[in-house]
Amino acid sequence: MKNSFSKAFIRFNWLTLVLIYLVVIAGSFVRITGSGMGCPDWPKCFGQWVPPTTDENLPDNYKDIYSEKRAKKVAKFSNFLETLGMEETANKLRNDKSLLIEQDFNGRKTWTEYANRLFGFLAGNGVLIVFLWIILKYRKEKLFFLSFINLIILAVQAWFGSIVVATNLVPWTITVHMFLALVIICLQLLIIRKISEPTGRALQVSKSIKGIIVLSFAITFIQMFLGTQVREFIDELTKQGIGREAWNDEMGMTFYIHRSFSWLVLVMLAVLAYLNFKSAKSKLLYSAFIILAIELLSGVLLAHFNMPGLVQVAHLLFATIIFGILFIALTRSLFPRTNISTFS
Repeated sequence: MKNSFSKAFIRFNWLTLVLIYLVVIAGSFVRITGSGMGCPDWPKCFGQWVPPTTDENLPDNYKDIYSEKRAKKVAKFSNFLETLGMEETANKLRNDKSLLIEQDFNGRKTWTEYANRLFGFLAGNGVLIVFLWIILKYRKEKLFFLSFINLIILAVQAWFGSIVVATNLVPWTITVHMFLALVIICLQLLIIRKISEPTGRALQVSKSIKGIIVLSFAITFIQMFLGTQVREFIDELTKQGIGREAWNDEMGMTFYIHRSFSWLVLVMLAVLAYLNFKSAKSKLLYSAFIILAIELLSGVLLAHFNMPGLVQVAHLLFATIIFGILFIALTRSLFPRTNISTFS
């Protein structure tokens, strides 16, 4: 069946997905360079759309100004958490005076964080344009729903980005920020699937392969959660002044579970690759196995070479790519694509 969507629309959706992944990479780079508070406010940076390169243009009491603003935001967010029943977390935020300590101006960190926000701005506009494109030209109900939900979650993600800054990078807020990005990736992949494939096309695989795909996706998701817990622990070690060379010695059980689960995923994907070779011959499943092998290599480098920063970025990138590939494989094997109806 002929595809009713233009090549320009399909390509633009792929471009938007690439931009979303670039935001993930930029965010990881911000985290490993400690640039998250390079801009103490949000969405502007030091009250400007284009941040300064030196502190000469900032008022002498700029630290006090942004500390006061942060105190108000923390109070509002704490009240919000309290309404959700998270009283313990809310009280922790209220009583943590370290949240109000401002960093000295650092031009490199400021512009690193600013670049991250620019990528976020581009990705956000990409999601918005996709939504408007669907409304104005294609008017497909399922696509409208997916793009609308994606836009809403993106708005929540942007708001939560301000919370991450307001709470001075409290580790659990960064983890939530990361998982919201994964939801956005999944929704964008669903949109791409619906506009790219002929009606009814699915990943024709046996029940055993489907089962392994489901299990691999579930464990990969757990792995990413464990990875964020390891990263949170590293953030705490950094705050305590413990150097990179001592991180491995301080790691708890979560790190070892995370490391062991990686081999489990590799074994499952190796079995998947073998079964795939015998029957389905899906390039998608081969790709997942190859990228996971690279991901494991980056994990080995992290464990044995004091967690070099660029390898941390690569580790997260490969993890999110594997997550995306397995999500596509999961949806294509379990849910054959159906006709997309229009709305009037």
